[in-house]
Amino acid sequence: MMKSKIRILSVLLLALSIVTVLLVFNTALSSAFHKGKTPEVRPFKDGDLIFQTSHSGQSLAVQYATHSKYTHCGLLFNDNGKWMVYEAVGPVRKYPFKDWIAMGDSNYYVVRRLKNADSVMTPTVVQNMRAACNKRMGVAYDPYFGWNDSLIYCSELVWKAYNESTGLEVGHTRPMKEFDLTHPVVKKIMKERYGDKIPYEEPMISPGDIHDSELLTTVSEGVK
Repeated sequence: MMKSKIRILSVLLLALSIVTVLLVFNTALSSAFHKGKTPEVRPFKDGDLIFQTSHSGQSLAVQYATHSKYTHCGLLFNDNGKWMVYEAVGPVRKYPFKDWIAMGDSNYYVVRRLKNADSVMTPTVVQNMRAACNKRMGVAYDPYFGWNDSLIYCSELVWKAYNESTGLEVGHTRPMKEFDLTHPVVKKIMKERYGDKIPYEEPMISPGDIHDSELLTTVSEGVK
């Protein structure tokens, strides 16, 4: 009889515990919903790299020069339950993922991640990567693709944030002269920006070079 009562009491306590957990979980979700902070569920992780073909005036020239369809990129971070793209697009800013996708060609995007992200992307690394972006917030866009931090362009921000926080090179920098500068569209923009003083030796990194890095793997792609 005593064992039977103990068994019944144990079952009742377990049921009470489950109910308590469910009530707490439901209350948290309800509170987040009423505050407009419903978590945005996406297959992303902090520090994922995101790419698109932009509608900018230089997008076509970038495609010809790099032989890649990707002309813009950024980094994904979850800010209080909302996925944001940290990007350098005059000036450096963070922009809601949904709105960022809408700026690309046909709303298409692809998300890439380090193959060994589980071991590399520790909380400290993620914090440092986010800090590398935050310290550049507000810095104006660099239409000349220089390598210093006085101005900065999209793939430069992504590359430097990764290099400063992980020590890795996601894509290999190369001098401007190693890109394909022969197309008339490319020549026109270069003439407008540099005149006769083209910095052929300036180190550069393109969205396509980062996308094609052997360190990365695709984890998501599609349209909005």
